Amino acid sequence: MTYVDEHLDLSLLRPGDAGYDDELTGFQLGFAQRPDVVVPARSAADVVAAVRYAAAEGLPVGVQATGHGLPGGYDGGMLVTTRRMDQVGVDPGARTVRVRAGVRWGQVVAAAEPYGLAPLNGSAPGVGAVSYTLGGGLGILAREFGYAADHVRWLEVVTADGELRHVTPDSDPELYWALLGAGQSIALVTELEIGLVPVRTLYGGSLAFDGRVVDPAAVLRAYEDWTRTVPDGLTSSFAAVPYPDLPALPPHLRGKYVVSIRVAHTGAGGERIVAPLRETGPLLSDSLRVMPYAESHTIHSDPDFPHAYHGDSAVLRDLDVERAGDLLKATGPQAEPMCVVQINHLGGALGRPAPNAVPYREGRFLVRLLTVGEREQARAVLDPAFALLAEDTLGRSLNFAFGAGDRNTGLYDPETRKRLARVKETYDPANLFRRNYGVQALSA
Repeated sequence: MTYVDEHLDLSLLRPGDAGYDDELTGFQLGFAQRPDVVVPARSAADVVAAVRYAAAEGLPVGVQATGHGLPGGYDGGMLVTTRRMDQVGVDPGARTVRVRAGVRWGQVVAAAEPYGLAPLNGSAPGVGAVSYTLGGGLGILAREFGYAADHVRWLEVVTADGELRHVTPDSDPELYWALLGAGQSIALVTELEIGLVPVRTLYGGSLAFDGRVVDPAAVLRAYEDWTRTVPDGLTSSFAAVPYPDLPALPPHLRGKYVVSIRVAHTGAGGERIVAPLRETGPLLSDSLRVMPYAESHTIHSDPDFPHAYHGDSAVLRDLDVERAGDLLKATGPQAEPMCVVQINHLGGALGRPAPNAVPYREGRFLVRLLTVGEREQARAVLDPAFALLAEDTLGRSLNFAFGAGDRNTGLYDPETRKRLARVKETYDPANLFRRNYGVQALSA
């Protein structure tokens, strides 16, 4: 079907149409989506026409680039898919990059690398750059440079009235503030410009231990002690992953409970800084090295194939290692379903104020738990695990709320949530953009 609005042709896919099911596929396979209408957007003009059509028809709107962070299953409404909007443009003199809504971080890394520049991307090159940034953007070099959202120069967005707007901190300070932290719940972002950093190489990789040989809680205690000694320019995380015994996995991982510490550092003295960690116990593997930034995705080696998962997160004011040790016991190899634990060290530049809505900057750690399997099975593991951390929990991280918890609870502190609601009241009072995580207007 084609909807025409002032010379804008809009292709719509409905259930049963050729291409409808293919358009819904994404990285997250755990949720079924059956929108009334899918719009395969190729341009900002397509997004404008889609929003006008949805408003006229009373259809709630969601957006999907890669489908990594779906909030859950959804029936009805409109889904705008943006993966065809994948243009990238680097300005090496200004150290900026223009990124359209469907771009993945791997594309940006590759485009910036010839100029000795790097984006503030996350650990997985297949993640959408725009959606990641709108949720804050906790990247590989986060403690040195802050959140990706802190470096956005301007955004091009379509608001609920169907208008295309160029938003800067000066032109629309409240809308700019809200967009960076509120995900896709205020407006649909079609493009943004973000700063790059002068990084060509880094010292990074991981130290891995066999969790059946070395006590995971002991490794965590050593890691937490170590984080108190490192410079702000060093970003790191702790992970515990019980790998199944599958032929598809590398032999050194099959059936192993791998506990690892991942490191990224652009300054000098990396070997000296990590030396205390090597004394924690016998190593299963050691990949720490000086590497081109283009290889930084190997630090975490996140899975690059679509699969079903559920998960959630907790930003902590501090990490009680005894409670965290209990969490490791509850989520270890015996847990059903399989549970992956990641604990990110925050602080440094992440704690600095910025003109955006990214909350909980005072947090010292972020705990992320991810399970494979059905949602109710996931909740049976995740709920008691997060309960162990409740005393120190400030809230949740929008980018790491993977459909297991309540849709919007805890994503913002009370003051940030109220301010976001006022912006929502101004730009989307009817709550048109409600298929993704987000906020509601005061009157909703």
